[in-house]
Amino acid sequence: MRTAFISELIEQARRHPDILLVVGDLGYSVVEPFAAEFPDRYLNAGVAEQNMTGVAAGLAAEGFHVFTYSIANFPTLRCLEQIRNDICYHHLPVTVVSVGAGVAYGNLGYSHHAVQDIAIMRTLHPITVLSPADPGEARGCVRWLAENPRPSYLRIGKAGEAELHGTSALTPHPLKVRDGSGPLAIVATGSVLKVALDVAAKACERGMPDIPVYSCPWLHPITQADFSALHGYRRIIAIEEHLPHGGLASILRENLPGTVSIEARGLNGEMSSCVGSQQHVWKMAGLETEAILKTIMQ
Repeated sequence: MRTAFISELIEQARRHPDILLVVGDLGYSVVEPFAAEFPDRYLNAGVAEQNMTGVAAGLAAEGFHVFTYSIANFPTLRCLEQIRNDICYHHLPVTVVSVGAGVAYGNLGYSHHAVQDIAIMRTLHPITVLSPADPGEARGCVRWLAENPRPSYLRIGKAGEAELHGTSALTPHPLKVRDGSGPLAIVATGSVLKVALDVAAKACERGMPDIPVYSCPWLHPITQADFSALHGYRRIIAIEEHLPHGGLASILRENLPGTVSIEARGLNGEMSSCVGSQQHVWKMAGLETEAILKTIMQ
């Protein structure tokens, strides 16, 4: 997904001469094409993420649309004061990009587990929070951001994510990526959409009616009208690579009628500090097909 992000950012930078990229001394083998084509619009701020964010705010105040780029919690939690005071307070066009959302860097331990970021970042008015599930959605997010510069947060996967569906246009409305009928739907955000699609396919193989699946790359700001397509379901399984409070499940509960039962399937506090590969942490947390199927078929 990070390669899709950079390739689309290059394409948008050709159209928008105000776009700059500032990185925190990482992204090698990924950001070089941007730096090669736009050497005067690329800056390596070093291992100094708070300074990187302050510099980005200063550049944005001079009329640039700045994308900052780092991994996991380093461009967000480590820079929270700078994002709040320097970017959001002044409504500056800075897009904070975090690579390796959730536990994509699971082997590196809790410091690299971005599992509270949605909850925290969406409290920072007037920020827009985007969480694409696959390279196509990531490209759609970058295109939208390039046309709509504003305080924003883009959380993306690390690498190797497959194209899961053909829709890349970004709107606040959930994207229906699998058709189905009945009172149950699955809603996911981020890389775990692939688990949601697998759950729906396996449920159908086991005799259940087709379960519709929605992807939510747009997480904030949201209104009840934006989620109108979900109002008719009685039960929604919310799948996310995030702690249960403040993430997708909370957003759904805040914006759907009380007649809709929301069941959260994400990481819990104990599992968020589990060390291992992304797939290992997902398995330990019950974020895998069979565990979710068991819940659905009860």
